[in-house]
Amino acid sequence: MRIDVVTIFPEYLAALDLSLIGKARRDGLLDLRVRDLREHATDRHRTVDDTPYGGGAGMVMKPEPWGAALSAVSASAAPSGRRPLLIVPSPAGAVFDQAMARELAEREHLVFACGRYEGIDERVLEWAAEDFEVRPVSLGDYVLNGGEVAVLAMVEAVGRLVPGVVGNPESLVEESHSDGLLEYPVYTKPASWQGREVPEVLLGGNHGKVARFRRNEQLRRTAARRPDLILALDPSTLNRHDRDTLWHAGFRIDGGRIVPRED
Repeated sequence: MRIDVVTIFPEYLAALDLSLIGKARRDGLLDLRVRDLREHATDRHRTVDDTPYGGGAGMVMKPEPWGAALSAVSASAAPSGRRPLLIVPSPAGAVFDQAMARELAEREHLVFACGRYEGIDERVLEWAAEDFEVRPVSLGDYVLNGGEVAVLAMVEAVGRLVPGVVGNPESLVEESHSDGLLEYPVYTKPASWQGREVPEVLLGGNHGKVARFRRNEQLRRTAARRPDLILALDPSTLNRHDRDTLWHAGFRIDGGRIVPRED
């Protein structure tokens, strides 16, 4: 997979040289290129922003440097039947989640445009649609100073799904959100610590009971922390034990959907 990141703070992306993503870059699994937007500014001050038309606070990123930077990315892209996907981190975008991460991991070429200030001149996104598939994406319902933090999160979430990046692919199967639920709690040695014991069922070696315990904990944890995920579950995927666990967690099945208990 190839990933290009355009930013005015290339040093912000230095963390992508660390841990599994850094190793994947060194092993050639990820071709990740960080580009400095200011290299495409034309004045001696390397200006990339200006005041907004219509007035208002803050500055807006100029279209000329972005046009030149994205043209350079497009010109260096390998010939392909599918346009690169240009992701613009923005609180006005679709919310990034695990399903989107899996989708993006199937792409050959991702490009991230890190906005700053009040954002990028909207004409850049309109123009870029000629050579890129453009998608504004948000990490959540809050505002950051720039797109770099979002890019770090998205590149890690997507990159770890690329085959070979994570050493044990089975670890990707039982994670939070892989099946619409949060991950179950995990434990390691010692079995007793600070007066707290590892649940007995995990010490007995009965794989069926362990699986049931973990499933129950997933349902309980999700019900407590993310009830919206419980409400989004398909009841047809739940067995009798699941339904019983959800009942005790405050949910019931009503007409083919999951709803909160009112009693």
